[in-house]
Amino acid sequence: MGHVLDRPVWSALTGRQAELGIGSQQARRYRPEINLFAADAEGTGKGLAPLCGAGMIGTVEPAPLRVPGLTLIKQATVNQMVAEASPGLAEVAATPLGDDDAADMLALAMLTEPGPFFLDTWRMGHFVGVRESGRLIAMAGQRMRAPGFTEVSAVCTHPDFRGRGLAGKLMRVVIDRIVYEGDAAFLHVYPDNAGAIGLYETLGFSFRRQLHFQTWRQS
Repeated sequence: MGHVLDRPVWSALTGRQAELGIGSQQARRYRPEINLFAADAEGTGKGLAPLCGAGMIGTVEPAPLRVPGLTLIKQATVNQMVAEASPGLAEVAATPLGDDDAADMLALAMLTEPGPFFLDTWRMGHFVGVRESGRLIAMAGQRMRAPGFTEVSAVCTHPDFRGRGLAGKLMRVVIDRIVYEGDAAFLHVYPDNAGAIGLYETLGFSFRRQLHFQTWRQS
């Protein structure tokens, strides 16, 4: 059996986040209002088509898939990085985000495109943000939760407020909480995003392996 992070979607949906998913023992996905990620038991793509519905699904796997009945929209390699220790906290006016903040979180994510984000994505884990004059200007949070590991995701800052180091400061809050609760932190980043990789390395992340991210829709 491989490492739980080799197939993070399947590890999460058959473990600690099973209640956030739908499907069967053969194939599962997050509920459409939460996220688009899906996986099947064998890692072959079989059985994923019925889970797609009218929207999209996304896969994160060790090798590219061919999913019968679905059309490939996007594919890319991503670097998976892991941090086992807290980098320490930085001074930032971070507040927890939840149901009352969902619309603002979605609007910020749609503007900045940190990755797949839906109205109820915040239910995947703990999210924190920074508001200025009531406006949500930055956030970071948790996404997939595999045994012993919690993903850092949705790290974004409104373009008008970049340059303050808010992304790194909020990541410190999220990572510190993950480590305090007994997990290691992990994340995914495009290999050509040198700026982000540099930031993540300063926070204690190191490269683990490369995976393949794909998105699909009905043919």
